[in-house]
Amino acid sequence: MLPVERLHLDHVVQTVCVLESVVLRSFGPEGGQVLFTRDTGQAMLSRSGTRILTALRLEHPLARMVVECVLKHSTVTGDGSKTFILLLATLLRMIHKMACKDPNVSHAYTSRQTAEASTARHLADKIHAFALEELDDLIILGVIPYGCCLSWENFTTKTTLPGPSNNHCVQKLLTTFFHSRLGHSHCDFMSKLTCELLTHWKFKSDLPPLSLQFVNDNLDALHTPVSGFPISCSRLIEGQVIHRDFATPCPQSERKPVKAAVFTGYLQPKLLNAGQVLQLGCEEQWMEENSRKNRSIVHFSAWTETSLKCVFANMQSLGVSVILSAVKQSAAVLALAAQAEMCVVECVSEDELSLFAQLSGASPVSDSWMIEPEHVATLTFCRPILLGAHRYVHVAFQNSEDRVTVEPCSLVICGLGEGQTEQYTCAFRDAIRMLLSTWEPVGMTATRASKRTLLSNKSTSSHMDNQIPNTPPFQQCGVQPGCVIPAGGTFEFLLQHALLQYGTSCSASVDTAMSGLAVSQILANALLIVPRQIYSHCPRRFLQAQTRFLTFIQNHSHPFSLVYKQEHSSVFGESACPLEEDKLTKHCYTEADMSTKLFMLDSGLESVSCKYQLLLAVLQCLSSILHVDTVLHTHTALHSKSRRLTNTSREDTEDETED
Repeated sequence: MLPVERLHLDHVVQTVCVLESVVLRSFGPEGGQVLFTRDTGQAMLSRSGTRILTALRLEHPLARMVVECVLKHSTVTGDGSKTFILLLATLLRMIHKMACKDPNVSHAYTSRQTAEASTARHLADKIHAFALEELDDLIILGVIPYGCCLSWENFTTKTTLPGPSNNHCVQKLLTTFFHSRLGHSHCDFMSKLTCELLTHWKFKSDLPPLSLQFVNDNLDALHTPVSGFPISCSRLIEGQVIHRDFATPCPQSERKPVKAAVFTGYLQPKLLNAGQVLQLGCEEQWMEENSRKNRSIVHFSAWTETSLKCVFANMQSLGVSVILSAVKQSAAVLALAAQAEMCVVECVSEDELSLFAQLSGASPVSDSWMIEPEHVATLTFCRPILLGAHRYVHVAFQNSEDRVTVEPCSLVICGLGEGQTEQYTCAFRDAIRMLLSTWEPVGMTATRASKRTLLSNKSTSSHMDNQIPNTPPFQQCGVQPGCVIPAGGTFEFLLQHALLQYGTSCSASVDTAMSGLAVSQILANALLIVPRQIYSHCPRRFLQAQTRFLTFIQNHSHPFSLVYKQEHSSVFGESACPLEEDKLTKHCYTEADMSTKLFMLDSGLESVSCKYQLLLAVLQCLSSILHVDTVLHTHTALHSKSRRLTNTSREDTEDETED
C-alpha cells in the first residue's frame, strides 16, 4: 500500500512562510543580497528573487510547485518574484485565520482540519473569481487615472538634459527596476545603457512591442558576457559579435566590402549521378575495373578534390571571402579555403546565424552546390575582436531600406566575476521582459455592470463625485499600453482604496455583502504588506506615505498625470502623455500637496500591467495549492528513489498530479 501523507492547511502556510523568510531579506530598495555556497565551493551573491528561489534545494513537492509558479510568472514579466511570495504568504495567513474563526468548524481534530481546508479553498476560489471579474475595472477606476502613459519616443530618445530631475519616464522605470535587482550604485548606469540599446533597435514600423520582442528573442546573440572588468566597462558595439573565432586566417582589413556566405551543413562533393559508382582502391585496380565494366568509376581522392574546388570556384565568382558555418568542416575544406584566401568561421550557433540572416538579408543554405547570390551577404567589415580573454568575429552590416531607423549593435556586459556577470545579464534580460509586459495591454476592459456597482453608492465617498467627471473613457483607458505608476507602494495604496470603496458599495446590498465585502477586504488588507515591507526599516515612513496618498486622492483627480506633465513638459514636450490630458484641470497645490508631489516623483516608476499580472498569478497559485490535500509517496520502475506526487481534491482532476 502506498504511504499517504495528509497535507493540512497549517502545512501549506508553514511551507510558503519558509520561502517568504528567505526572500524577505532582499525585498525592497533597502534589501540586502543573499549569499549561497555550492558544493563545489563556488559562491553566488544575488538579490534576484528568481535566482534565490531556484538555488534552494526543496524537498517538499508543494514548495517546488510554488517556486514553479513564481518562475512561470517571472519568465513572462521579468519581475515580481519576491512580491509573489510575499503576497501569497500574507493571503494564506489571512485565509487561515478566517478559516479557524469559522463558526461551522467542528472542535474534533480531524473534522476541524477538513472543515478549515474546505473553508480556505472556498475563500481562495471566491477571491480568484472576484479578481478575474472585477480587478481590471478597479484598476481602471482607482489606479490608472493617477498614472501616466509612456510613448515610444521615451524608449528611443537619444538625448536627455543633464541632472537627475530630467531623466525621462522609461529611464525612471528602468532605474527603479535595477535598483531592486542590482542596488543603488549600478541602477542609473544600467538604465541608461538599456535606453541606449533600445534607441539603436528602433524599427521602421515604429511599433514598441516589435522592437522589444526582437531584442528579447535575440538577446542571446546580441550580448557578450565578459568577466574580469567592472560593470562600468559595459558598452555597445556596432554590428554583431559572433562568439566564435576564425578557423582560417581572417580577411585583410583593406578588403571592403566583405561578402559572406552562410551554410547550415557541410561543404561536400557533388552527389553522384545515376549509374555512377564510387569505389576505393589503388590505381591499377581502378583501371582494371574500369576497363572490365561499362560504367563510370571515379577515384575517391581525385573526385572529392575536384568537386570541392568547383564549390570554391563558384563562391569566388560570387565574391565570397567569408564562410559562416553552423557545423565543423573537414580538414580538406579548411585547406582549400586557405588556398582560395577565404576565411571560415565554424560552429556558429543557430541563434547567431538566425540574427545574422535577419540583419544581412542573406538566406542560409545547406547544399554548397545550390549557393546563389541571395545566400551571400555584403558586410561593411569582418574582423577579429578581443573581448576579455576571448577572441570573436566582429561583423557590421550595410544599411537596408527595411530598417531605416535601426542601427544594429551588440551589448557587452562586464562583471568582476562570472557570477556577477551572469547576475547583470539576467537583470538586463528581465528588464527587457518587464518593458515588453508594460507595453502590451492585458485586456483591461470595464463593463457596465461593474461601473454601476462601483458608482451606485456615491454618497459613501465625498470625493467620488469630483473624480467621476474627469475619469477617462474606460474602453480607451483599458487598452492604452505603457501605463506606469509611481513606485514605493503607490499601486497598493490606490488599489486598496479602490477595493475598500467597492466593499462599501457592496455592503448596501444584502446579496453581495457576504461575498464582495469580505473578499475585497481580504485583498485590500493583503496588499498593504508590500508597502509595509518597503518601509520596514522605518515604520513611521509607512504611515506618512499612506496618509499622504489618501489625502492626495481625496483632494485631486488625475494628480500624477498632471504633476508629471507640469514637471517634465520642458524636457519631453508631449511625449510623456497623461491619460486624457485634455480633460485635466489645473489645481492650486498647497504645501502638503507639493510634498506629496515631490515624494511621488522621486520614488521612481512601476508598471501597472506587471502589477496586474502579478496579482492574477498570485491568486491563481493560491487557489491551486489550497486544493492539494494529499501527498503520495510512490516508487516507479525507472527510478529507485521515492517520489512524491500531489493529488488534488477536485473531482475532475484525477489525472492531474504534480511531481
